[in-house]
Amino acid sequence: MIATRERTPVRVGEAVLEFDRVSKAYGPVMALNDVSMRLEPREFVVLLGPSGSGKSTLLRCAAGIERIASGAIRLDGELIDNGSRQLPPERRDLGMVFQDYALWPHMTAHQNVAFALRRRRLASSEADRRSREMLERVGLGRLGERYPSELSGGEQQRVSLARAMVATPRLLLFDEPLSNLDANLRDRMRVEIAVLAREAESTALYITHDQGEAFALADRIGVLERGRLVQVGTPEDIYSAPATPFVARLTGLAGEVTAHLRTPTSPGLTTIWIGGKEIMARAIDLVDAGSVVVHLRPTALRLSAPADQANALAAEVRDVAFSARGYEHVVRLGTGELLTGILADERWERGETVAVRLDPRGCLVFANRELR
Repeated sequence: MIATRERTPVRVGEAVLEFDRVSKAYGPVMALNDVSMRLEPREFVVLLGPSGSGKSTLLRCAAGIERIASGAIRLDGELIDNGSRQLPPERRDLGMVFQDYALWPHMTAHQNVAFALRRRRLASSEADRRSREMLERVGLGRLGERYPSELSGGEQQRVSLARAMVATPRLLLFDEPLSNLDANLRDRMRVEIAVLAREAESTALYITHDQGEAFALADRIGVLERGRLVQVGTPEDIYSAPATPFVARLTGLAGEVTAHLRTPTSPGLTTIWIGGKEIMARAIDLVDAGSVVVHLRPTALRLSAPADQANALAAEVRDVAFSARGYEHVVRLGTGELLTGILADERWERGETVAVRLDPRGCLVFANRELR
């Protein structure tokens, strides 16, 4: 067991949480593969990835629920896990919000929140006051004496959030806390989590498979693929300059189009040919001449009346659906590829011919690795 030491104040620039070449395997499967990442004081970091990418495992290792195989995890500079020695969860000064709420069924909402203060050895009157204040902050002041079975899913998740934050921990961990809620409640809870975590000035690590959720919450995003951390950056960086085709797909595409590049190109604007039409696009990395794949962001596409326009491709509308933001269209290009989620203020009917105008900034060129 790792011995604890008296906590020293966090200095500006010192990482609250650090993963240093962390690896973990379940049998032959590498759940985490040489992951290194730093979370700075008061930073809200989101781990984004599909099921099986390793995000839950990394969060559970930070919490002390899982033990790493190699590498090191440090909290405020203190070693809390190196594979052979591990500081238990209750001594890590963290709060955790679970996907399934994880409330004690025999305790009221107030008792569940107050339970998190037991380790603080507060006077009962002070613990009672702080618990009730936190329930008020999450909008449940009048429901403090109800049991979990008497609360809705959203109310239970608010109790879980209050319990995690009432002791003002240095580190907050969120294990996909919104996945069991309906869409409207998800949006409201997302805002509450962001506001409360930042008001508390806690460092937060949050996991999700939802790119919209990640973009809305994060100061920085870490993208995981099959146990590897493939990119870390601000939401803007991840969206505008995805490091790999995997990151581009994970963060939202209208579609992918095969194109031809006549000369090798460096990162930046370049000329490609799609179905014989010259198009300006943006290379993310060094790309050799030959077949390439263009990943199209929905925000880069606009529909207009058919005409011979610069940086536009002819297409046929295959489907259209109304949404609160306008009309979402599915079109088929003359080259055969389908593009989805193209938003327009006006409705284009099925079967109509349109021009799809392309903003080069959202047309991301990668090498066609399938041909290698």
